[in-house]
Amino acid sequence: MFLPLHDNTTLKIIRFQMVCGAIIVINFIIFFYTQIINGGIDAHSLAVSFGAVPALLTNDKVLPTALERIPEAATLITYMFLHAGWLHIISNMAFVWVFADNVEDAFGHIGFLIFYLVCGVVAAGAHTLAAPTSQSPLVGASGAVSGIMAAYMVLFPKARVWVLLFLKIPVPIPALIALIGWFGFQVFNSLQPQQGEVIVAWWAHIGGFIFGGVVAFLLRHRLAKRLASKNPAQKTA
Repeated sequence: MFLPLHDNTTLKIIRFQMVCGAIIVINFIIFFYTQIINGGIDAHSLAVSFGAVPALLTNDKVLPTALERIPEAATLITYMFLHAGWLHIISNMAFVWVFADNVEDAFGHIGFLIFYLVCGVVAAGAHTLAAPTSQSPLVGASGAVSGIMAAYMVLFPKARVWVLLFLKIPVPIPALIALIGWFGFQVFNSLQPQQGEVIVAWWAHIGGFIFGGVVAFLLRHRLAKRLASKNPAQKTA
């Protein structure tokens, strides 16, 4: 739909988005290892072992012993750091870079990390509820990123962002419109008839977005007070 390029919201407390930066670096390191250095060998088995598989989480299926590398519950975290291809990881990390730094600024480094991970866990839970018997592994940071986008929308409703519309046309647009439009696109696609295994985890996006938005809304006064308590660091996204 669109790829975010830059926003106009300055950092006010933190000097650098350390957690956002670390998330991006870790994701790319894992991607390069699994897809480039490892040559994509056993990519599917890695996704099954470390991705979130609904049928395994609901005990509808049992993972073969050879692929059982970590407790199944742990995949609710590890799945966020696996990606299926270049477009998948670049788009997710672009959203992290543009939107997550200001959310990290509002929550603080540790609070943001917890918030990011919990959004991802909730997103995987939403996907599992929507497709409890699916044997396809869920991978990618999209669910967690969706929660970050919703938090940004709640905390910075007047922000503007440059986006690459349809991945071709750079245009400035109010972030509120861009993010509401993005969410509407997810809901629309989730309501379309699905045949076979779900390729895009629409409900993970929806679940992460709703959870992130609700948490940010409930904490908005406290977070706004925190952001207003110190002089701006004057760092742009």
